[in-house]
Order: sequence, then C-alpha cells, then structure tokens
Amino acid sequence: MIVTSAVRHAAAGATALLLALEAPAALAATVAEPTPPPRSFVDPAQLHRPGTQVQRLPGAPALPDDLSARAWLLADAHSGEVLAAHDAHRRLPPASTLKTLFALTAMPNLPADLRHKVTEDELDGIGSGSSLVGVKEGYTYKVSDLWNGVFLGSGNDAVRVLAALDGGWDGMARKMQQKAEALGARDTRVVSPDGYDAPGQVSSAYDLAVFGRAGLQNPDFARYSATAYTEFPAGGWSYGIRNTNRLLTGADGVARYPGLIGVKNGYTSGAGNTLIAAAQRGSRTLVVTVMDPRSGGGLAVYEEARRLLDWGFEAAGKVRPVGSLQPGPAPADAQRAAGPDHPAKGAADAKGAAAARPEAAAAQEPAESGGLPLGFVGSALAAAAGLWFWRRRNAGGNPEGRG
Repeated sequence: MIVTSAVRHAAAGATALLLALEAPAALAATVAEPTPPPRSFVDPAQLHRPGTQVQRLPGAPALPDDLSARAWLLADAHSGEVLAAHDAHRRLPPASTLKTLFALTAMPNLPADLRHKVTEDELDGIGSGSSLVGVKEGYTYKVSDLWNGVFLGSGNDAVRVLAALDGGWDGMARKMQQKAEALGARDTRVVSPDGYDAPGQVSSAYDLAVFGRAGLQNPDFARYSATAYTEFPAGGWSYGIRNTNRLLTGADGVARYPGLIGVKNGYTSGAGNTLIAAAQRGSRTLVVTVMDPRSGGGLAVYEEARRLLDWGFEAAGKVRPVGSLQPGPAPADAQRAAGPDHPAKGAADAKGAAAARPEAAAAQEPAESGGLPLGFVGSALAAAAGLWFWRRRNAGGNPEGRG
C-alpha cells in the first residue's frame, strides 16, 4: 500500500500529540517542581467594615480583650498581610505619626550630609504648643541632624526647615498627598506636614501601617526611627536627645519592647495618642498602629501596641489574613459609604473626623466559575504539543540559557 505524504504527516502529528500528552508524566519523574503555597481569597472590603476583623484558625490565641483604641491594625511587615484590625479605615487625626509620610516624601530628595544655615523665615508658622527639638536660626545643621530631630524629638521646627529645603510648606503638603495616594493610602488628607492638628487633616490605622511598612524598606528611615539616643548640635556644642517612643527607650515606666525597631509616636489634643511600632522576632517582623486609646491614660497607646505585638507573634501561622497593605483598588461601595469626610470628597475638621464612623461596606464575593469551556481543552492540547516541541528543541541543550 502506498502511503501518501499527507497521511504520513497526519500519522506523525498524531504520534507527536500522544507523546506530548504523556510528556508531563515523564517529566514529573525527573524534575522536582516546588509545591506552590495555597492561595486564599482576601475580601478587599473586609477592612472597610466597622469593628474588629480577624480570622483565627484552630489553636490561634484570642485577641487581647482590653483594647480601647478607636482604631488599630496589625500586619506582617514583609508580606503586607493584615493579621487583625479594628476600624482600619476610620479617618482620625494622626498627630506626629504623619511625620512618617513626610519622611517618605522628603528624605529621597535631601542628601544626609547636606549642610544648611537656618533662616528666621524657615521657622515661621510653627503651631502653638508644638514639640520642638531646638533648631535655631543662624545655626548650621546637617540634614541628618534635622532628621534626628524629626524622629527622636518629634521636632516641628526640624520639619519646617526640611520642608523649606524641599519646595516649601504648601508644596510639601501637596507632595505628601501625592505620595500617600501612590502608596494606596486613600484615607489620608494632608494639611500640615508635621502632623499638627489642622482642619480636615486625617489618616487611618491602615494608612499609618502603610507608611510604617514603607519606611522600614528605606535604610535611612529605618535607622533614624530605631535610634534611641543621639547628640543634637547647638552651634559649638551639642546636647543629648532621647526618642519619644517609650517602647524603644523604656522611659517613663514603659518597659522596652524586645526587638523593637521603630517607628514613630505622636500626640495632640485633637488626636490623642497615636503610634506606629515595628518589632522583629526571628525572621518575622510585625508592624502595628494604635490610634487614640480611650482608657488607661497617656501611656496606654504603648501597652495596647505591646499586647497586639505579643498576640501577633504568638498567632504566626494560625490566622488567615483579613486584608493587605499592598496597593490595590479601593472597593467603590466602601468609598461611597465613607461619607463626606472621605479624602476624595473633602474632610470635616479634625475633631469631627475623630468622631466619624463610616458605615460598613457590603462584601463583594467573586462570581463562581462554571464548567471547563471548550477553549480550555483546546489550550491544554496546544500546551501539550508545545511541550513536545520544547523537548525536541532542548534535546541538545538551550544556547540561550534558562529564561
């Protein structure tokens, strides 16, 4: 019998397809493929709901039951996974924790060794009762000195001078707003770059955690925020300054938290006490934010952060994430529920924002998929044929290397 060329090609194609379908099993016997971790769906609207959000697995410890803060959040600093939160997107005055966003915005533009002689105009406009590190007109400071003044002394005077070096006060507020939006921090509205109470200035426990996590990825930011003590220049001499973050220094009766690596605390009469803190234990780093505890006095912000960090380290691997600090689209219904004080719509004054509680956003579950479509089967066959071709091509080695 004479076999035509077309028939020979058809037979060869059928044989190739059969070989291709068998190829995955053959390869599996020789190539060790890593098993990918299971992927769990995280409802993007969950953190927009009021109240406490946590998903404990069997064996997970219970959350501390004595937390009084208006809002708080605990996250893994490496992955960005949110382990637990309470009113995460509630917009509240941030006080000096907003200086973290200021540092994220200005630090890349100002060389640390740049020297600058301070002028009188640069110190104008500092709010009454502001925390000051002692910057004086006519004195020359290195930019690194001024950053120590920002992080350790929470000096609004140091912020003023650094802002003047990077476009001015109003320009800095605009740049900080742009930076917040680029980081996915949509609850923040910047009016005063130093965090001083100002009408309409708000942030959230979620946004502050975003700022703290981003700051830890900058070695200079991380170093300043972890410095407990240093010398601040004053002309021909210097004086010691201590970080106002008591979890870092162990001052004023607050025990130092083991493994603490920063980040920033704050206080104003409108905001109450606020805190971003990060701690490392082994290979795990957690970041926690606490905003305005309602009981326990002025040091409660540290003790509530301590209890959350303890819980987070104990709960490692025993909770499902309830959200992520990674930038992503905000649920449209959550923005609508945020009301007139949402940053995108303009905010009320800071005191009004502190009392605002956005309504819950409805959870949006993903649509379930149906059965396997014909296109999927066709794609699988095509992939199998492609794998057969790949084996043919690579039998003698791949000159382009492994892509």
